[in-house]
Amino acid sequence: MTGPGSGVAAGLPTSQPKVLTIIREHVKVGRSGLHSKFEAGYPAALEKAKSPDYYLALVSMTGPSEAWYVTPQESFAAIGAAIKRDDKDPVLSAEMSRLDLADAENIHALEVIRLRSRPDLGAGSFPDVGKARYFAISTYRVKLGQEGLFEQMGKAYAAALLRVAPKSSYRVYEVLAGMPGSTYLTFRSAESYGELDQWGPDGEAQFKQATPDEMAVFTRLGEAVERLESNHFRVDPEQSYVPKELRQKDSEFWLSK
Repeated sequence: MTGPGSGVAAGLPTSQPKVLTIIREHVKVGRSGLHSKFEAGYPAALEKAKSPDYYLALVSMTGPSEAWYVTPQESFAAIGAAIKRDDKDPVLSAEMSRLDLADAENIHALEVIRLRSRPDLGAGSFPDVGKARYFAISTYRVKLGQEGLFEQMGKAYAAALLRVAPKSSYRVYEVLAGMPGSTYLTFRSAESYGELDQWGPDGEAQFKQATPDEMAVFTRLGEAVERLESNHFRVDPEQSYVPKELRQKDSEFWLSK
């Protein structure tokens, strides 16, 4: 698992990052366990190099067998600085190249995706990422020319949801490169998988209590979106690279084997 410029400001974010990089690996059937153990080599190499390039590893629970490595960044300048910094470390570069070559036994494809934040389309306060254990990620492929309608729909959805479930929280990102254009991703985290039990009733109440104007927008979903895919992921502590202080603070999760 590596890609150019996976840098991030020190520590995990406490507010919505302006840029996300996702390294998306398609894991071979039957090799998920081996892949997870092998990927632990990357955090070990980065920690040895005292790298500030932290990321969360998300392993799919639904849909295709995949692992997503999500790195928050503040700018493309920060990504460029990370590339330059890594290039100056021959020991780290050599170890990453070795790991990449060996990792090819566990995966059959890899994609690097860059996204920019769309805080105007999200809802609620930014979560404590260090406590997140599960993520629901939805991918919207918007029809060309219908981005304005989709954004109108997104704002109406957030307003309606927060009225019935004011503690709800999710982030929205727009793809800049690595996937087809006019693609948006939503990220909603949970500290326990049981939290998802309430999301369904909240959604039902949201539509029941939506205003006539909001419902008029919601009914046009098919006009704006040509494809929607939603999947659940769990945070894999073994594959993630997070600050040592966080691992020590919650050692039961981050240091368990």
